[in-house]
Amino acid sequence: MAKEFRIQHAQLVGIIAKALADAGVPAPVWAIEAEVMAEADLLGVPSHGVRMLPGLVRGIHDGRVTANPQIKIIRERLASCVLDGENGPGRFVSVQAMQHAVGRAQHLGIGACLATRMTHWGRAHAYACRAAQAGMIGICTTNAIPNMLAWGSTRPLLGNNPLAIAVPRGRGREPIVLDMAMSQAAVGKIGTFLREGKKVPANWGLDAAGQPSDDPAAILAGKKILPFGDHKGVGLALIMELLTGALSGGLFSHEIGQADPTGLDAGSSKLFLALNISAFVDAERFGQRVEDLIAWLHQAEPGLTITLPGERGWQTRERNLAEGIPIHEEIAAQLEAIGVRLEPG
Repeated sequence: MAKEFRIQHAQLVGIIAKALADAGVPAPVWAIEAEVMAEADLLGVPSHGVRMLPGLVRGIHDGRVTANPQIKIIRERLASCVLDGENGPGRFVSVQAMQHAVGRAQHLGIGACLATRMTHWGRAHAYACRAAQAGMIGICTTNAIPNMLAWGSTRPLLGNNPLAIAVPRGRGREPIVLDMAMSQAAVGKIGTFLREGKKVPANWGLDAAGQPSDDPAAILAGKKILPFGDHKGVGLALIMELLTGALSGGLFSHEIGQADPTGLDAGSSKLFLALNISAFVDAERFGQRVEDLIAWLHQAEPGLTITLPGERGWQTRERNLAEGIPIHEEIAAQLEAIGVRLEPG
């Protein structure tokens, strides 16, 4: 059994905020970083939550992350802009970028923001979801260090460059949020299975000898993560690379990894899109059509259980708000190594 304890959400946010403030991060930045980082744990995705705090703090101390980035718009049209994130904390820069996209969409029907020279954003879900919570359809993607095999290669050639799309539901309901890596599973998810002593499906990756394995340790050690859908995942990862690294004129995945292999993704680029529903159809009509489709799916076959993208996360959030967020002892130990102590409560 995995050894873990639970901590209240507000307490976790405060601990993250203090650690970043102690590292020299100003309040406007640490407030967003702490909110988004703790949100991943709250929604049941520990691979992208407070587990990432030690790497961020070390990056700030080493000068690989700019604690107080001076974000600049370096190129602009009516519906689009390009941001230079000055390698600032990725969650903070990403929230600003999606806000720029949403702001343009409010006036023009569609908004796009391409953010370059920034670091790991944590979880793509957070930014697409924020657009949906503003009544928009949100889309975002990023490039990352190579961590995925491609075209039958023996070593990682591409990042698993995730894509998130969020659609609002209205009527007090949470958005539908698809958040997917181009690999069979995110590297962090494989790490979660390792911490919890679980086997993984054998199609997630290969061991060092190139054989399918259900051992997360063997897959991580061999660095042989498989794409989803074979050529489909590879093709999508390549396109996401072009929509970020190429479109920004910035670094490609292999160049990010050569400059900093730690996983901070310094120098990465991210694309944020917002679609104003009312520019295409009456918002109430759209909302009704969404609910019509969901209702049809739920009754399409007797006994069929439908789980919408992102739905498990909303259910997990309710439990974690009531009972506290589970923190694995291994993550707690990693935090203690940088002077951050989590107390159950």
